[in-house]
Amino acid sequence: MLIIPVKDGENIDRALKRFKRKFDRTKTMRNLRERKQFTKPSVSRRREIQKASYIQGLRDKENI
Repeated sequence: MLIIPVKDGENIDRALKRFKRKFDRTKTMRNLRERKQFTKPSVSRRREIQKASYIQGLRDKENI
């Protein structure tokens, strides 16, 4: 649960902006969308390996 203390005389728009920023940083929506459907452990592992190889390729290109 996110708690955003609103100070006296603070604009509600500014408090809403702080709430949205805090909400994005907690990655709540990303987790909810991820849990909507089941992914097999083998598929998630394959995705991690592909991502790691892609990032490694980018780093190799940068060092050349």
